[in-house]
Amino acid sequence: MRIYHSQLNQQLSKPLLHFWLIFGDEPWQKNDALEQIKSVAATQGFSEVIRFSSEDNFDWSEVMEEYQSLSLFASQRILEIDIGAARLDERGTQVLNDIAAIDHPDVMLILHGQKLDAAIPRKKWFKNLDSKGCYIPVYELEGKGLNIWLNQQIKAQRIQLAPQGQAMLADCYAGNLPGLYQELQKLAILYPNRPITPAELESLLIDQAKFTPFQLTDTLLAGNIKQCMHILTQMKHEGVAVGQLIWTLHKELTQLQGMHIRLQQGQSSADIFQHFKVWEKKKPLYQNALNRTSLANIQLARSRLAKVDLLSKTDTELDAFLLLADVCLAIFHGEVLEHYPLESSPVSTVL
Repeated sequence: MRIYHSQLNQQLSKPLLHFWLIFGDEPWQKNDALEQIKSVAATQGFSEVIRFSSEDNFDWSEVMEEYQSLSLFASQRILEIDIGAARLDERGTQVLNDIAAIDHPDVMLILHGQKLDAAIPRKKWFKNLDSKGCYIPVYELEGKGLNIWLNQQIKAQRIQLAPQGQAMLADCYAGNLPGLYQELQKLAILYPNRPITPAELESLLIDQAKFTPFQLTDTLLAGNIKQCMHILTQMKHEGVAVGQLIWTLHKELTQLQGMHIRLQQGQSSADIFQHFKVWEKKKPLYQNALNRTSLANIQLARSRLAKVDLLSKTDTELDAFLLLADVCLAIFHGEVLEHYPLESSPVSTVL
C-alpha cells in the first residue's frame, strides 16, 4: 500500500501494520514519519528499537537472527534498517523476502533510505513487504503538495494565517521544509490565539528558500522565468557551484534539442517521451516546453551556455549567475536576445 506523508496520521489510526518502507530525499517528512510510526508503536507495546545502518556494513544474517530471536527486554520490538543509498545484495533481498513470509506479530520492520530507483518497487522483496505493509515516498514538496502540508501544519499548531500569509511562507521557504516547520513553530509561540497580519509576517520573514538544480530545470520547463530568476538569485547567495548549474542546464538543453529534432521529423510527443524515458510526472513540463520553444531558440541557448562556461572560468569579474539568467530567457525569447552580446544582455536589469 502506498500513501503520502500527509495521509500517515490517518493510516496510524487504523490497526498497526508490521512493515513500513520510507524512501526519499526530503529529510523533514522522513524524520517525522519515523517519529510518528515509532511513537504510535510504543503505545501498543513496541518499546524496544534495534537499529541497523548501511554505514556500519552490517550483516543481513544478523538482521534475520534479531528478527527471529526473543528479546530479554521487551516482548514487542522494532527493527529499524537504514540502507541509505546502498543497493541490496542477494542475501539482503532473501532476508527481506523471508521476513515478509514470516510476518512476526511482535516485530515491526521499518526500512528507510534515499530515493528509490524506478525499478525497485517492482522487485519481489519490495512487493512482498508493500503488500502487507505501507510504502511512504517522501519527495520535495512543491505546489499543491506543499499547500496541503502547510494547511495541515497551520491547523495542527493553531496558527491563524490568511491565504496571503500562507503564500508568503510557501514562497520564502520553498525547498526548505525543515526551515518552514521551524518558522511555523515560532509563529505559534509569538502569535497565540490571534490572527497574524501579512505586515507582521513580512517583518519576521527572511528568505530561507534553498533550491536544487533540478528545481531550476523544472521551473524552466514550466516557463516560469520570474521564478527562475528568483532561484538563481538565491543559489548565488548560497554559493552554489556555477559548474554544477551549467552541467545541469546543458543536459536539459541537449535533450530538448533532440526532442525538437524528432518533432520536426514527424514523431509524436508520446514516442519522443518514450525514447527519452521521460517520467510520467514530467511529461506535462516537457510538453509545455516543446509547445513554447523552438529548435532555433534551444540552439541559441546552448551556444550562449557554452560561452557562459568559458567566461566563468576565464573572467572572474562577470556575474555567471546573471549570464545563466540570460540563457534561461533565451530558451523562450531567443529572437530578442540574439541581437545582444551575452556580456551586455538586457537581463542585467532583471536579476
